[in-house]
Amino acid sequence: MDKNRRNLLKAGATLTATATGVFSGRAFSAEEQQAGTKIDSIPPLASQTAARLVTYSVNGTPSVGVVLDDGRLLDLKTEAHVRRMKLDFDPASMLSLIKAGDPALRQVQTLAEHPKSATLALERVELLSPIPRPDRNIYCVGWNYLDHFKEGQAVRTDNKMKSLPAHPVFFTKGTHTMNSPFGSIPYDALNSTTTDWEAELAVIIGRTGINIPEAEAMNYVYGYSAFNDTTEREIQQKRHGGQWFKGKSLDGHGPMGPWIVTAAGVKLDDVRIICRVNGVEKQNASYQQMYFKIPRIIAELSRGMTLEAGDIIATGTPSGVGFARKPPEYLRPGDVMETDIVGVGLIRNKIEPV
Repeated sequence: MDKNRRNLLKAGATLTATATGVFSGRAFSAEEQQAGTKIDSIPPLASQTAARLVTYSVNGTPSVGVVLDDGRLLDLKTEAHVRRMKLDFDPASMLSLIKAGDPALRQVQTLAEHPKSATLALERVELLSPIPRPDRNIYCVGWNYLDHFKEGQAVRTDNKMKSLPAHPVFFTKGTHTMNSPFGSIPYDALNSTTTDWEAELAVIIGRTGINIPEAEAMNYVYGYSAFNDTTEREIQQKRHGGQWFKGKSLDGHGPMGPWIVTAAGVKLDDVRIICRVNGVEKQNASYQQMYFKIPRIIAELSRGMTLEAGDIIATGTPSGVGFARKPPEYLRPGDVMETDIVGVGLIRNKIEPV
């Protein structure tokens, strides 16, 4: 990969525009794959006060916008200018919007209610990760579905863990893993050929806090997004003392998006976590099957450790991952990985050699 492409990847940009037919899970023609980003359908919001927030680019300039129910994109800076509204946040930065809190979100809701400026077609813009470059590492939860814990017992190289832990297992992914919802996943055969999928629901923290009580934890949730904890199994399990960080943290191995749905817009009991590879379903589980639910995760993670507005927590993957299959299955160049978080959104990433 040349330097310019690598820098784009680290910024969360889409390296190839091959993401059509989003949310459908169907096959894609060669012509469609060259057509750019096309959203076929949009999951409805659970509340009228919620919003779908995107970071997008036109001609290389990042902006924050709102995806309306009709599938059109409203640019917040342009709409605020038309209305002569002074924003409490930088309209080029999702982190700025999140950190500005409820007053800024109310401004967004006001702007989106009756737009006065021209809206944009999603297929005409480049969708970036909603948070192209997180301030801090992405927090992740391991073994958070019973079936996933059991399927890995027979193939894990470390057999010390015989039963599901009494507390959540935490690890992190480096910030440079962040990739766009339709960006290419780099594949370097000289480093590893064991690229695996892990579809996950991502939680975005909206308020800074420490020692957050479980009963209050949901008040700290800003919103949700689709995420894939793409993993190099051989690196994760056999190198570096069996520590997970490196195998989880290769460049571009953390696609997220296509937007953040604010907390009021998602009914968690209806959420399903699904992964497809080349249109074939590999994972499918509900939020209700999570062993440690979001309030417990936030409470445990924040014990003695400050969580900040804009932090991302990937809440764990269900069973069906490639390395635990018989025989094992791994992603190869040309494969297309879809991460479908029902009620939130779907991302689609092609595996590309570097």
